[in-house]
Amino acid sequence: MQACAIAFDIDHTLAVDNKIERIAFLRLLARIDGEGGTMLGTLDQETGAIDALLERQRSGAFSIDDAVRRFVGERGVAHPKPFVEHFCEIVLSLVDHIVVPLPGVPRMLTELRARGIATAVLSNGWSPLQQRKAERAGFAGPVLASADIGAAKPDRRAFAALVDRLGLPAQCVWYVGDNPCTDIVGAHAAGLRTAWYNAEGRSYPSDLSPPDAVITDICDVIGLVALPVGS
Repeated sequence: MQACAIAFDIDHTLAVDNKIERIAFLRLLARIDGEGGTMLGTLDQETGAIDALLERQRSGAFSIDDAVRRFVGERGVAHPKPFVEHFCEIVLSLVDHIVVPLPGVPRMLTELRARGIATAVLSNGWSPLQQRKAERAGFAGPVLASADIGAAKPDRRAFAALVDRLGLPAQCVWYVGDNPCTDIVGAHAAGLRTAWYNAEGRSYPSDLSPPDAVITDICDVIGLVALPVGS
């Protein structure tokens, strides 16, 4: 039996988002100042606080709307709703300017489509943004975002939702990602086959379960579909 589907992470696998959400939060600071709020530290300190907030949000601790409410509330804004809407507008307006498809991705996706290979994306984050980033990378299949699933990678429930969406046994699905912990370990624990995308020549952590394959060129994904299950 051969693998029947290939699923992908987005960031640093299909595209680079160049910290698009951080940029949007930094833009909010100007509005916060204009509406009576105040920064809590230097620009570097604010940037660090934003990154920490986004890390918690992506882990599933709270939604992106709640992240924005926390951010502006801590800076003295009494009515956060307009900021939540403004944040989402900023981020989505920046996708075409900020998000960059990685080299080879459009060609690889075109070849998979030509071969009739089922594909999907599973990404931690909120749905409209993950959908737009996937489209920017040239991906036209289903996009599952952790915010909609209610579980974030590496939680097995996230990968179970992916497998259910594809309608295939887990062992027939490859998951391709760059993060050893959230992508490879998470997918492996859920029974999927795993391909670590290592474009930067990094060393794989020796204390983590290894991937089934290592690729350094995203177009090597095409060869994965010819590998029989269990190889």
